Amino acid sequence: MTVVPAIISSSIFFGSLILIFSERLNRAITAIAGAALMVALGRILGFYSEEAALEAIDFNTLGLLLGMMILVAMLEPTGFFQYLAVLAARSSKGNPTRLFILLGVITTILSMFLDNVTTVVLIAPVTILICEIVGISALPFLVSEALLSNTGGVATLVGDPPNVLIGSAAGFSFNDFLIYSMPIVLVSWAGALFLLKYLFKKELSKRPRSVKAIMRLNPAETLNEPLIARRILIVLGGAVLFFFVHHALHISPSMVALGAAAIALVWVQPNIEEVLKRIEWSVLIFFGALFVMVGGLEHAGVMEAIVGLLEQASVVPPVLFGVGLIWVVAALSAVVDNVPITIALIPVIKGLGESGMDITPLWWALAFGAGFGGSGTIIGSTANIIVTTLSEKTRAPITAKLWSKRGLPVMLVTCAIASILYLIAFRWM
Repeated sequence: MTVVPAIISSSIFFGSLILIFSERLNRAITAIAGAALMVALGRILGFYSEEAALEAIDFNTLGLLLGMMILVAMLEPTGFFQYLAVLAARSSKGNPTRLFILLGVITTILSMFLDNVTTVVLIAPVTILICEIVGISALPFLVSEALLSNTGGVATLVGDPPNVLIGSAAGFSFNDFLIYSMPIVLVSWAGALFLLKYLFKKELSKRPRSVKAIMRLNPAETLNEPLIARRILIVLGGAVLFFFVHHALHISPSMVALGAAAIALVWVQPNIEEVLKRIEWSVLIFFGALFVMVGGLEHAGVMEAIVGLLEQASVVPPVLFGVGLIWVVAALSAVVDNVPITIALIPVIKGLGESGMDITPLWWALAFGAGFGGSGTIIGSTANIIVTTLSEKTRAPITAKLWSKRGLPVMLVTCAIASILYLIAFRWM
C-alpha cells in the first residue's frame, strides 16, 4: 500500500461521510463532489482512473433499485397505500393498541418489498391524519413505523438498500434471504413490537376522543384508480414470483425488476414525466457516487490494509467474528447512514474470503448490523429523519432525547436477538 494515496482517498471518503452526516449539503451532491475529487486526485497520483471508477459501480444494484422505484412511482398516485392505512384504522375500531399493531404490521410487510424510506413516506402522512381524526397522539405510531420498517426491511433481498448491496456482492438470491434472514428478522421484529408496545403503553392507554369518526372512513374512497392499482399489483406479484426463481433461470434481480417496470409501463401507459418525477434519482446518484469513492479506497490499497489487520482475527470462528461484526456495524450505522458503511465493508469481507476465511456468515452479520443499527439514533436512518420531520406538524414533535429512549432499546434488543439466533443458525459453519 502506498501511504499518500491511502491517506488522500481515506480523507476524501470520510470527509464526505462527515458532510453527509452533518446534513449541511444534499447527500447526493456531497457524494458526487467526493467521487469527482477521488477520480481527479487518483488520476494525478496514478492510483485511480475514470475506467476503474466505472468498473467500481454495481449496476446490478442500481438497476434493481430503479425498477422497484418505477413500480412504486406508478402505484403511489392510485391511493393504494392510503387504502391500506384507512382499512387498518377501521379494523382497529378506534382501539389505539390495535391500531398500533395493525399499522405496524402493514408498515413491516410493505418494507419487505419497498425500501423503508418509501414505506414511511407513504404511510406516515396518512397515520398523522388518522390520529388527528381519532383524537390520539401520532408520536408512538410514527416512531414505531420507522423502527419496524428498519427491522422488517432486513427480511428480503429488496427490502433494504444494504440487502440489495449485499445480495449483489455475495451472489445471494431472493430465496437465500427468505431462508437465512427472514426467520431471524421475524423473531427480532416480534421482540421490537412487544418492546415498543411496552415503551408506549402510557400513550396507547389514552382513550380516543372520536371513535365514530374513524368508522365513517371509507377505504374505497381513497383508491383513485383501482384498475391501475390492480394491474400494477399483478405485475409486482409476478416480479416477486420471478425473484423466487431468478437463480434457476439465470436472470439477475435487476433484470427482473426492470422487466417488471417495463411491463407495467406498457400495460398502464402512465404519464411518463410524472413517473420520472417520483423516482428518487438522488438516491441512485448517491449510491453510484459511493461506489466510485469506495473503488478509490480499494485501488489506493486501503481495503487491503484493513483486510490484513482483520486477518489476525482469523483464528476466531467465523460465527463469533460475525457476532462482533453485527454489533460493530450496528454502532456505526447508528451514527452514519448504513449505506456507506455497507458499501465500504463489502470489499473488506471479500478480501477476508480471498484469505481463506469462510465469509458466508459474515454477509448475514453485515445485513443484520446495518439493518437493525439504523434504529439506534434519530439520524441512524433516512426513515427516522423523515418521520421526525413529519412529526413537527403535530402537537407532539419527536425529539432526539425521546428517540434515544425508544429507538436505542429497540436497536439493542433486535441486535441481541439476532446475535443469539445467528449463533444458533450458523454454529456449524
